[in-house]
Amino acid sequence: MDGNFSEKSDSSEEESMMIIRLSIDLVAAARRQVLFLRRVSESEWLHHPPTLLHSIRRYDELWMPLISELFVESMTQMILPPLDVQWVWFCHTLNPASYRLYCESRFSKLIEKSSIFDDENEEYALNRCRDIWSCKYPSEPFDLQEPDETMEIITDKSIIDEVFKHKSLYSKFYKPYMSEIVYLIAARKRYQGFLYLLQKFRDGYSKLVPTLDIQLMWLTHQSYPVVYTGDVKDMEGDLGKVVGVWDKVEDEDVKATKKLWERMFDQPYEKAGATIDEIVRPIKSPVYWETWDSDVNTKYKSLEPRFLLEVCVSMRTEREIKETQDTCLRLRTVRCHRELKIDKPSTSVPSDAWQKMWHIYCEFGTRGVLLELRQRSTGGSSCCKKKSSLRRSTILFLWNELLRAPSLTLDRELEQQWMRAVASITPPTQAPYLFKCVPDRVTDDSGAMISDVILKMNRYRPQEGRWLTRTVLDHAGRECFVLRIRMGSGFWRRGGETPAAVKKEDRIIEVREGSWSYVAGSIGRAPGKVVGTATPKEEEDSREKKASWSLSNGDELTIQWDSSSSSSSSSGFTFNLHNQTSPHDSVRLLKGRKMQYQVVNEVDGTLDHSKQEEQEEEEEYYVTLVRYTAENPNGRATALINWKLMVVEVSPEEDAVVVLLLCMVILRSVTEMKKEDIGGLLVRRRLKQTNIGLRDWGSVLLLHPYSSISTSATNSARFSPHLQPWYWNAKAVMASPVEADHKITSRQPAASHYSPAEGDDKLYKRGLLIIP
Repeated sequence: MDGNFSEKSDSSEEESMMIIRLSIDLVAAARRQVLFLRRVSESEWLHHPPTLLHSIRRYDELWMPLISELFVESMTQMILPPLDVQWVWFCHTLNPASYRLYCESRFSKLIEKSSIFDDENEEYALNRCRDIWSCKYPSEPFDLQEPDETMEIITDKSIIDEVFKHKSLYSKFYKPYMSEIVYLIAARKRYQGFLYLLQKFRDGYSKLVPTLDIQLMWLTHQSYPVVYTGDVKDMEGDLGKVVGVWDKVEDEDVKATKKLWERMFDQPYEKAGATIDEIVRPIKSPVYWETWDSDVNTKYKSLEPRFLLEVCVSMRTEREIKETQDTCLRLRTVRCHRELKIDKPSTSVPSDAWQKMWHIYCEFGTRGVLLELRQRSTGGSSCCKKKSSLRRSTILFLWNELLRAPSLTLDRELEQQWMRAVASITPPTQAPYLFKCVPDRVTDDSGAMISDVILKMNRYRPQEGRWLTRTVLDHAGRECFVLRIRMGSGFWRRGGETPAAVKKEDRIIEVREGSWSYVAGSIGRAPGKVVGTATPKEEEDSREKKASWSLSNGDELTIQWDSSSSSSSSSGFTFNLHNQTSPHDSVRLLKGRKMQYQVVNEVDGTLDHSKQEEQEEEEEYYVTLVRYTAENPNGRATALINWKLMVVEVSPEEDAVVVLLLCMVILRSVTEMKKEDIGGLLVRRRLKQTNIGLRDWGSVLLLHPYSSISTSATNSARFSPHLQPWYWNAKAVMASPVEADHKITSRQPAASHYSPAEGDDKLYKRGLLIIP
């Protein structure tokens, strides 16, 4: 860190850490706590009122008497109760006064929880408890059974209130970075600073509002009652002035908290992953960003995971900026999205407090952000227009430097030390994969493009077979798969025979892993490894508007079209996907953007039904893949497909190849049934794409693109579809330079643009667009 700012804040933070002693490893405990809350959240059976009441009875009548006998004040027993009892116990400890009164009135001592922070010890503690429980209560199963609804349950009402109050607690701490060690280390440091603040300014406030990182540490600390009581015994009365996780937050309390923190540590109170917005007005995140249990796509060597981090930049000045001072601030990324320029007037930077200026998501590949102070050049009309402003000073924040910095925060000085900026990030965590399929040349059975170049390299040996081909690009424009549809058989040689169309059931679809091996310019061979196939099943009645497909993973997809629906759109289609080899798990393809992919209101983040009505036709081109498991009986969306544009978003837990196959199968089947090339399936040329790095989709996103956070940015930043989730306006995000001239993507090049070797239009249209 640089300058006086860091010296003052560092010394204050070190002082707070020396004075506020913590008697437990809160980093390890909080990480375990987040995982526990997730497990409870996914156990929906646990939240049913009869089940909860039954669990509270088990806790009150069975567990607490048992643990009180085993508990030794100088040493916590290595023992853990069943999940339902653990949940009740945790909720009860979050009201320290009530829990202490309960323990002392019933057992004459405060009961502590075991400090268990790893899987091996947890398994041992559970098995040990199971044995003791069985001996103590032979007629009461250790694991929760279906409660008897006729049973009269009499228990402490205060416990019931606590448990029901915290039902959705995981929704506060679900973001994946909250279980990362570096984030938790920074959170513990800020929690110590918060407790220090309570002591230092006892009479300077009415209420203090903790951010989510501090709340996580506080709740975790409280869940170890004996440790917590000992650590905060000198400030017990002050803790009553802290706003609880479910308490109403007042603006005056927020301002007071910020002011005291800045006065004490000379740094902004808010940081990435710990903002007041999440406390005051939590709204739907534009990014589906959760903790993934696994990444099934690691088997594909051509794929590189996509990582996201949250970025927050705050600023303040040493002197007031006059309205007449024609300067502005611009935020850009070091790499990717060269078009990105989010401008703010420099007059929006206050001199008496820290102001949050930018709050965004960035892919780790952007490397960092660059902050520029710009001034209008002579004769310029606007400070922040490229041709009329000059760069006066810059600050660079690199992700790798921030990851090594204390509290994941760095401060920099701008313009001869009279303006300061503080940047903070969250640890980068894996985000969903993004893929788009772009048209490419026709290929033969071996995967080589149909070309005189290939013909010559093969000593004029004819190229057998004809396949429509699509190249799959990831979020960074890298080639990772090649999709192909078999359309024709036979040979082609100069002046000789031409390819013939194959039967419908022979028009298989395959996915090859890897990138093209180019031999001359854009002419090349597809990778040889086939990682997935879709085979059409022969139909019993060709008059039915129905298509059935077998996928190589065992899934079977059936697509049916009610042709009585409007012919001007793609409505009337139904999709049925099932796998006979996995009877316990089920999967559905839901039409439209469902669950987390629903379009939200740009004002308050709520579901925007009016926009969905306006874009009803566009909604028909989306399909959401939802998987139902024992852990997620209500389903979990694992992929979103726009089959018209051939764009997909895939969670790491979903097989990317399967989703790409589904996308191509749907597009081909709809094209065949409607006899209309809706998505440009018959385009057989590589179309011009936006240059990589110019405005890479998904590389930068406004954290709340529909909130007041972005309203002071320039119009280009506020309304650019590239700063919003791609599926909000996929057509604009995926637009190629050709579309900038208002040309239609699905319009294929004239037939004369294709060589005779590739086959004429009839070869590809037969069975798709015209009746044979």
